[in-house]
Amino acid sequence: MISIILPCYNEEKSIENNVSKIKEEIIKTNKEYEIIVVDDGSTDSSKEKLKTLDIKIISHPHNLGYGAALKTGIKNAKFDTIVISDIDGSYPPKHIPELIKIYEDSFNLGNGLDMVVGARKGKEYDGSFAKFIFRKLLKFLVEWTTGRNIVDINSGMRIFSKKTVSNFLQQLCNTFSFTTSLTLAYMLNAKFVKYESIEYDARQGNSHVRIFRDSLRTLQYIVEAIIYYNPLKLFLLFFIFFIIISLIFLILSIYTKSLLFMIIMASSIIVAFISLFFGFLLDLIRQNSKQK
Repeated sequence: MISIILPCYNEEKSIENNVSKIKEEIIKTNKEYEIIVVDDGSTDSSKEKLKTLDIKIISHPHNLGYGAALKTGIKNAKFDTIVISDIDGSYPPKHIPELIKIYEDSFNLGNGLDMVVGARKGKEYDGSFAKFIFRKLLKFLVEWTTGRNIVDINSGMRIFSKKTVSNFLQQLCNTFSFTTSLTLAYMLNAKFVKYESIEYDARQGNSHVRIFRDSLRTLQYIVEAIIYYNPLKLFLLFFIFFIIISLIFLILSIYTKSLLFMIIMASSIIVAFISLFFGFLLDLIRQNSKQK
């Protein structure tokens, strides 16, 4: 029994075709299913087109965000196994049965997987140079924090348990950073996550993602999540950064005999140890709050 959740915001060009393809693929699994489309305040003809389909529709009065739409769908799902994807055609529905099989087979081997993620590949995923740089930066921060290799931090095609994800919904992001926050929540709480390669196609219709704005929002959330789950890792990164800066200026001061470089070196060392102190302090506060 499977609940498939699809967020929708002004996707009139892709709704009918993609819902039809998803149905075709999910029928192949021979499982009872429901398709929930959460219309997140669309202003085009999306609502009218959704009403012609044999699916469950939930509507937000106005746009709240990608993550908020998924949260609404998860809360209203009647089955425990949740599949999330997009309705814009970028995630080929043919991969849904493959991921479901991996997820369900894992329970026959002992410790079942908590989440199966479709790891995107191809030129459409690589995107522009700016997108590539931001993705690498975010990937580094998440991997540094979790201490685990993460193939795709924000893939929108995933399978997980409603019961498990409900423990984290309050902390998860309401915007495009939802999937990144979901990755962090599972990784930092020692959940079993498996990545499986999938294709990634060009979306149908206009993208609602703004690379610079949304990347900064994601970066902000990642920092907030690190402070919430593992603050020591973040401040340890600051400590290493300022120690490297101090070593650079130490070398420069030796060669140039510059007083200014020596002051910068000393200041960097002080800031480095202050950062480490705050890291330990916040980590101690976090541990105490968990015990209460």
